[in-house]
Amino acid sequence: MNYRTLLFIPGNNPGMLQSSDILGADGVIIDLEDAVALPEKDAARILVREYLSTFKSKTAKFIRINPLDSPYFYDDLEAIKDLNITGIVLPKAGVESMSKLEEYMNENNLDLDVIPLVETAIGLETALDIVLISDRIIGLFLGAEDLTLDLGAKRTKESKEIEYARSRIIAASKAKGIQAFDTPFTDTDDIEGLKIDTKNAKDLGMTGKTVISPRHVEEINKMFSPTVAEIDYALRVVEGVKAANEKGLGAFSLEGKMIDAPIIKRALNLLRMSGDYKEEYDELLK
Repeated sequence: MNYRTLLFIPGNNPGMLQSSDILGADGVIIDLEDAVALPEKDAARILVREYLSTFKSKTAKFIRINPLDSPYFYDDLEAIKDLNITGIVLPKAGVESMSKLEEYMNENNLDLDVIPLVETAIGLETALDIVLISDRIIGLFLGAEDLTLDLGAKRTKESKEIEYARSRIIAASKAKGIQAFDTPFTDTDDIEGLKIDTKNAKDLGMTGKTVISPRHVEEINKMFSPTVAEIDYALRVVEGVKAANEKGLGAFSLEGKMIDAPIIKRALNLLRMSGDYKEEYDELLK
């Protein structure tokens, strides 16, 4: 599945947990790390277990565990390993922590997706090494707040300070063929700023965005969804490819524009995002 939005929900907030299916996000990240104070870690873990064991959910559920260098890493994994969840978000992701998580999942036969959260300088510079550790990894997630702290950079709404980080996350994700999730926009009241920030991230190549406010979900979903015009054009490209293949042509013209392999791939990727992709399209670029 392609996730446009992943909404953070505090693991110690029963009201938000119960509302998670009606908030509109493609998936939610139940947070056992930053949203939960140290004295509440055990209680949050119990609450999340009870919630996920009691309620059936239609929305994909990820759990952000605590980092490897905390006392809670393995406690979190033990608490969630038998729950019906989609996957795990690994904070402060690095080669060592991803390797330890992979080792634990292999030992416990866990079939869960993993999203490493890159929020340190070393994590950023080893992003490709991280994603190559496991085939369970479905996406990379940029955490700009902690990263800029680690870099000694000033965090701004314009986000010039994270352009390199965004590009590096995107490149590592594309190299592995997985999603690239952008950092949340933290001003819950600035919808225009959210639109600008989301557009900038999408234009660079991000495929989805993490969210800390339900108010942001609808706008981000809209911005990461293909338009009707884009879908129609992609379908015309596909039909053009079929006709060209029947004639033995490698490239062809559509509406006055030459269509070659990169444009075809872009059209197919867009159809995957929109849900209009068909298995028969697998043969188009062979």
